[in-house]
Amino acid sequence: MSLTVIRGGRVVDPASNQDGVVDLVIEDGVVTRVGDASSIVEQLATPQDHVVDATGRWVCPGFIDLHVHLREPGSEYKEDIQSGLAAAAAGGFTTVCPMPNTTPVNDNRAITEMMVARGQESTGARLVPFGAMTKGLRGEELAEMADMREAGVVGVTDDGRCVENAAVMRRVMEYARTFDLLVSQHCEDHSMTRGAQMHEGAISTRLGLRGWPREAEDIIVARDLILAEGTGARYHVAHISSMGAVRLIREAKSRGLPVSAEVTPHHLQLTHDALLTYDTHCKVNPPLRTEEDRAALREALADGTIDCIATDHAPHSVLEKNCAFDDAAVGINGLELAVPSLLPLVAEGVLTLTRLIEALTASPARLVPDVEMGSLKVGARADITIVDPLATWTPRRDALRSKSHNTPLLDQEVSGRIWQTWVAGERVFQS
Repeated sequence: MSLTVIRGGRVVDPASNQDGVVDLVIEDGVVTRVGDASSIVEQLATPQDHVVDATGRWVCPGFIDLHVHLREPGSEYKEDIQSGLAAAAAGGFTTVCPMPNTTPVNDNRAITEMMVARGQESTGARLVPFGAMTKGLRGEELAEMADMREAGVVGVTDDGRCVENAAVMRRVMEYARTFDLLVSQHCEDHSMTRGAQMHEGAISTRLGLRGWPREAEDIIVARDLILAEGTGARYHVAHISSMGAVRLIREAKSRGLPVSAEVTPHHLQLTHDALLTYDTHCKVNPPLRTEEDRAALREALADGTIDCIATDHAPHSVLEKNCAFDDAAVGINGLELAVPSLLPLVAEGVLTLTRLIEALTASPARLVPDVEMGSLKVGARADITIVDPLATWTPRRDALRSKSHNTPLLDQEVSGRIWQTWVAGERVFQS
């Protein structure tokens, strides 16, 4: 029998309303005690081999990310499943959901099975994929959701491409509901955003860049909420970015619709002002928006209108970011720097620590209920993240596990770091 005792840490587990300095006992990959473990430690012949001193640190359920890009198959030069899962563990994530916009697209059982198998062979976080809504992400013909469900997907999305045809989207929802799959939509009316480089506003005008109006997001959210109400599907807004979309989600939730939303760390922390220097590391989709939008997102996350935080980890090579702004790829490398990006929200009083941890654990777990995760209660699988909130460090290329380094935080000193990550009772990361 394997046994580990994590002692002296502040256990923060919103799912079980736990917040206090207590011990955590893990046996054979399962949490068996939350409380004083002195008697167990006294009986150990070699306590140094079994006791982890977490004094001064936060002990949390393993973080869950419902939205990452691991680039395999097809673009392994940016990231692959092994490097992506290692980066996830370094960021405190024990479960991640890779998007299906791979090459070939994850729109069938064979690709899903390959991804799941590669995840099982790799070390680091657990891989739980999303499949495509439509074949080839073309928005025309439904993908084989039943086969992918059997192979291991927990949701469907055409991430990066919005299903613009309302009739097709309605069929997606009806079919997904049959298999209780979460339907995650990238909300963008592409007819309004072709050639767009950033949020449409004063900054885009000043920089001479074509803008991406927030209405392009709001229109799709509004349409999809009507379809979700009619079909009863579980509908999820990926990487929400506009204050209008927040209002729509809040109203839908007030009527009890099964809808949810996620927000990224970069949309919580940055605005389109970050692009004043044409910094391609801040070119993302959906784009960084105004201070009003950011304030709405923060308020909505705090009050639960936005359910959870997802990084939208989007690794790119140096050549794809170190180029003319118009040519640069969209996306931020987000897994390893989520904690230092988010902790200022607690320091500023935007979020309580409990709500921040909930948005990274219990809230996303509720959206994929067939996967056991998100809690440290007795009997739960021992997926654990230990945070050192006072650690300062500088993320450099050679210190990151990801193959890519496209983050605006590169080479800047940050506060807050993952100290250890455990998956099913096995330590998969140590800083």
